[in-house]
Amino acid sequence: MRRYLIRRLLASVVTVIGATFVVFALSRVAGDPLLLYAQPEGYGRTPEQIRALEKHLGLDKPFIIQYLVWVKNTLQGDLGQSLAGERRVTKVILEKVGATTQLALAGWALATFVGVPIGIISAVYRGTIWDYLGRFVALFGQAIPNFWLGIVMVLLFSVWQEWLPSGLRGETFDIRFFIMPAIVVGTSSMAGYLRITRSSMLEILDSEFIRLARGKGASPTAVIWKHALRNSLIQPITLSTLLLAGLLNGTLVAEAVFAWPGLGRTMLEAVNNNDFPVLTGGVLVFVIIYVVFSLVADLLYIVIDPRIRYT
Repeated sequence: MRRYLIRRLLASVVTVIGATFVVFALSRVAGDPLLLYAQPEGYGRTPEQIRALEKHLGLDKPFIIQYLVWVKNTLQGDLGQSLAGERRVTKVILEKVGATTQLALAGWALATFVGVPIGIISAVYRGTIWDYLGRFVALFGQAIPNFWLGIVMVLLFSVWQEWLPSGLRGETFDIRFFIMPAIVVGTSSMAGYLRITRSSMLEILDSEFIRLARGKGASPTAVIWKHALRNSLIQPITLSTLLLAGLLNGTLVAEAVFAWPGLGRTMLEAVNNNDFPVLTGGVLVFVIIYVVFSLVADLLYIVIDPRIRYT
């Protein structure tokens, strides 16, 4: 177990370095970040001023030196300064991560507590009307585009009926601001939960030890909740942890449709502005979230199924 954890941690470090290196390189390919600060020669700045600004931003050094300097500063807790807003990247991320976390948790809770029970019901009552309804919900959730669903919900519930606010988050907590964004975020995730839970439950319900439990006189409730469900949770837990990590990394579509002031929208603006300090800092946060949640998923396997051992 200890050896496995050491290998995973080393692999995680390599993953983080590789991801930030690639994004750091691509941010230079997209365009010259200096143009955010300075116009070309003859449009307001002299060549001396441009060279001084380039030196101040560290853009006069070779690419690999720039990356190593960024790694050194990151290890000291300094993610740099935004080129567009001249603000600390750490402060920009901390200001936006709260809104994204709230929306991600709302969408994740909706997907989990709706998708998993429907998947269980669909598997237990296979071939019945409940199974067909569950599969229809899964098909609907995976087929419908999130941006279209968000726009239609705004049109129906904000413009026509005026029941819910059309966007933003509100200065104080109000559940009405979360209803439509959470549904948009959780719909496709709920469909994924439903399909994986159903297929996993069907596989377990057809296994020999379930037949043995029924043959020994176990009640249907005990067979489903004690024997079948626990042994079918490996796949849903993998999806659950990685899904939550993905939602925490920025629910871009919902944030764009509902003008949600989150991290995904900030990263999109950083891409459009070639604001590479914000872009690289955001990617670092995203990769760390994925790595941590992947490790948590692996450790949860042992808790759920004692037969699993890492040797």
